[in-house]
Amino acid sequence: MIKVLGERMIRAAKLDGSLYEEIKDDRRAPLQAAVVVILSAMAAGVGAIVRDGLGGFFFVTMQAMVQWYVWVFFTYLVGTRLLQEPQTKIDFGATVRMISFASAPGVVSSLAIIPGLSGVVFGLVLAWMLGAMVVAVRKALDYTTTFRAVGACVIGWVVQYLFMGILISLRDPTTGA
Repeated sequence: MIKVLGERMIRAAKLDGSLYEEIKDDRRAPLQAAVVVILSAMAAGVGAIVRDGLGGFFFVTMQAMVQWYVWVFFTYLVGTRLLQEPQTKIDFGATVRMISFASAPGVVSSLAIIPGLSGVVFGLVLAWMLGAMVVAVRKALDYTTTFRAVGACVIGWVVQYLFMGILISLRDPTTGA
């Protein structure tokens, strides 16, 4: 399982679209999908240690997992309701399974632990994950164009960003952080 998981993560990071067709029909993939998301979130937590200490590791890890889920949820809603095509017929579970692998580039976030590289690493990883998400969404929702997948992912990301901003502001309403 570990070898297959590693190979799938590398393929996802390489933006290999055929991976998502393989995952779509693999009922054993949910465990692997969850591991990818957890590894990616933990890597973000590791990357935050220099900036925020050990407490930052736990907070950023949990925040990354919540952000991922919210992003997937809103991307799914947008992709299947607002931007769907006639052939777009998929359940939420299959979408989650497929999109989970788009988190694979997130493991590189751990490099943000290197002093001075945090912002650059997190920015590059976000762009890389967005690219992987576009490939995954195009395959998951059977889109005929990449443009529609970009739209679903970007709208989902913006809604997720606003949602997380509200959620984080509730944590400490006086500072907004």
